[in-house]
Amino acid sequence: MGDPLILIVKTLGHLYLFIVLLRLVLQLSRADFYNPISQGVVKATSPLLKPLRKVLPSIGRIDTSSVVLALAVQAIIIVAIMAIVGYQLAPLHYVIYTVAGVVYHLLDLYFWAMLISVILSWVAPGSSHPGALLVMQICEPLYRFCHRFIPSLGGFDLSPIFIFLAITILKQFIAPFVI
Repeated sequence: MGDPLILIVKTLGHLYLFIVLLRLVLQLSRADFYNPISQGVVKATSPLLKPLRKVLPSIGRIDTSSVVLALAVQAIIIVAIMAIVGYQLAPLHYVIYTVAGVVYHLLDLYFWAMLISVILSWVAPGSSHPGALLVMQICEPLYRFCHRFIPSLGGFDLSPIFIFLAITILKQFIAPFVI
């Protein structure tokens, strides 16, 4: 896997996959649409999502066109890598690697958002920077979910520790199926 072409395909493909997943997460968390970063994500994904939206309706708060685009981007990455390597997978393996890859990168997105959120809570609590606000809006649903089970200990919030643990365990379980 030391081929520079594979590195380029994976880097560019996963960068766009990250942007598509970020759009999905922004919609799920109902983040501020008018945030400049949100606007950049929308501009980067709209050319491919607009045609899909005409065919695929949303299911509740889940934007199915973003999910399908994320799966398509991951599938293209896998097909391109297999073509470069000269290896052919069974169709079921393409499906497994595609779904596992999207879930893995979604967990990775949440992991980094959580890490940034924790660091921001130490160095810049209550920051009004657009990036900081967006990260907090992305992480807030996870925190709310965890607070149902894990109470705050006098101003010390343990929920990020358990979220990191859950994300890490899930990523380790999925990692063998990620290309």
